[in-house]
Amino acid sequence: MKKSFTILELIIVLLLLSLLYTSFIPKTNTNNIYELKNRLILQLKYLRYKALTDNKYDESDSKWHKERWSFKIFNCDKNKDGVYYTMYSDLNNTGQVAADEALDDPLSNKNIFTGKQCIPNNSNSKYVLLTDNFNIREIYATCNSTKAIVQISFGFDGNVYSKLSKDENDSFNYKLEEKCIINIVDKDSNKIFITVENKTGFIY
Repeated sequence: MKKSFTILELIIVLLLLSLLYTSFIPKTNTNNIYELKNRLILQLKYLRYKALTDNKYDESDSKWHKERWSFKIFNCDKNKDGVYYTMYSDLNNTGQVAADEALDDPLSNKNIFTGKQCIPNNSNSKYVLLTDNFNIREIYATCNSTKAIVQISFGFDGNVYSKLSKDENDSFNYKLEEKCIINIVDKDSNKIFITVENKTGFIY
């Protein structure tokens, strides 16, 4: 009986030590960039689901397609070195993203949004500040058609777009003809790739 109790004590001690080790071990940038990949894939899948279930078509609005749910990555303004991203639907058709147009982060229930000043805000998810939180140095995509670093828009019909046309009745222009690969590199040269398939919208 005493021997069994000693083994149980040993197991408990080992479990406590492993918990303490994982709690206090510093996260490396490699871990951070893979955490970013998992987060972005989850959010992009949620964004696509939102697009599929939220039909923006309006026959009375010749520019209804501008309201498609979209993902964009931008540079911060000239006073702040870094990059950030947002997910939104342009309800006011201005091209200027507002906080109340942003998608809620399913992980935190905060806006997937920030301003170009890249200043943290309690209403917004801090993780959109890619340089601050994930040490990101460079991002580029094989499919970009805009002034943003990356833009991907999802339609309710399952199609994926690299841009939202400013022209009237031009809802099918800029449809992806090939898969889009987003390349993300941190300051230690660790790299991740996120792929959006053009025909299925599958994200991995």
